[in-house]
Amino acid sequence: MSTKMHVKTGDEVIVLSGKDKGKKGKVLSVNPDKRMVIVEGVSMATKHKKPRKMGESGGIIKQETPIYASKVMNVCDKCGAPCRVGRKVLEDGTHVRYCKKCGETF
Repeated sequence: MSTKMHVKTGDEVIVLSGKDKGKKGKVLSVNPDKRMVIVEGVSMATKHKKPRKMGESGGIIKQETPIYASKVMNVCDKCGAPCRVGRKVLEDGTHVRYCKKCGETF
């Protein structure tokens, strides 16, 4: 069963805690079941890749690993600051997310 999350794929976020505290990045993927996200350039791990096909090169690559969604916070496009996300329904019935600091919709 999936749950609602405050971040979506493509959102600009900032890391709140851990070794990458203060880094900003774009959300590449979201896993609501495990409450984890993968952020571009954050929580990098080294992976040893073995060549599997003829002509394919192997080597050591850097890859993003998932971090808990509670460790990231959305960055507002308008005010540029980390903000909490609110949800509201407009008059025409559409559901939108908005910045609780400045009121701008995402």
